[in-house]
Amino acid sequence: MDTPKMDSLQSGESAPTPSQTDAPETTQMTLEVPSGQHSEVRLDVYITGFVQNATRSKVQQAIKEGYVTVNQKREKSSYIVEAGDRIEIDLPKPPPKEAQPEAMDLDIRYEDEDLLVVLKPAGMVVHPAFGNWEGTLVNGLLHHTGGQDGLAQQARDAIRPGIVHRLDKDTSGLLVVAKHDHALSELSKQFADKSATRTYQALVWGVPEPEQGTYTGAIGRSKQDRKVMAVVGENEDPGYGKPAVTHYRVLKSYPMFSLVEYRLETGRTHQIRVHAAHHNHPVFHDPVYGGNRVRYGINTGAMKHLFQRCFEACPTQALHAKTLGFVHPSTGQWMEFDSELPQEFQDVLSFLDAHYAI
Repeated sequence: MDTPKMDSLQSGESAPTPSQTDAPETTQMTLEVPSGQHSEVRLDVYITGFVQNATRSKVQQAIKEGYVTVNQKREKSSYIVEAGDRIEIDLPKPPPKEAQPEAMDLDIRYEDEDLLVVLKPAGMVVHPAFGNWEGTLVNGLLHHTGGQDGLAQQARDAIRPGIVHRLDKDTSGLLVVAKHDHALSELSKQFADKSATRTYQALVWGVPEPEQGTYTGAIGRSKQDRKVMAVVGENEDPGYGKPAVTHYRVLKSYPMFSLVEYRLETGRTHQIRVHAAHHNHPVFHDPVYGGNRVRYGINTGAMKHLFQRCFEACPTQALHAKTLGFVHPSTGQWMEFDSELPQEFQDVLSFLDAHYAI
């Protein structure tokens, strides 16, 4: 059999763009099936033969999750490759075996022998992942609690010890962390059955109409850019995308912006950001989903100056996990926590209030 043409790029060779900062580091490769390909070979088997250290099960998972396309289309692992096929591969690299403790200042809002509640700042990754092996919240928590034995290790997950739920890198706010497996199991159940409560606040472009409602679009990996998420048509590709429910309520409105409260029923990747952007109200200064450019109003004269001041006042996406509620896994007591908006978030709101609150 002829050898296929291969173009390979290790993503670590160049600095990631803003839209890639939350994405895993990947091995990218393109295979062009040669004219000498005549025998019937499954897609997963074909790829496994060319990607170093890749197992067939990992390749199958990558195909299922959309990291592989054939002639710019998604195919199943059982697809039989044909001469002339162009196979594009974007495989996530495996994580390290264990996160390491690092000394850092953490904003712990509550702690006991079972759990702790921490306020994560914008810009901090929750747990080690591709391209972010150090400086994450988990690294700091391991140092704070005395190492791997100080946090829950359910399912031997040494890379995300104690993590019950997550926040995007550039989203600030409250997180609950479990110190042992029983606490992790009980808290995880509450997030799964929706008895735990979370509310977020975001500054978004425009004013949603109606000013209170629910977004229900299913969320899956974008077919145009597999590194980001999108609202996908539920009938377009059965089984593609997961149901997502976001309740919203406008708290304050301005001519070009609004402060919105969001309450999650589900916890999909980038859920609020994706739902908000899909309805043409992206989170302010979100570089991935279109919030880092002017979306409403005329970007000239006095308005241009206003927008520049807003971007300067809030240099990161204006999304904050403000409240968190759950039943304590040992005492059965309902616990609820509230947090203040980050200073830069408050600064841009104060600037808007000073101009034209309505």
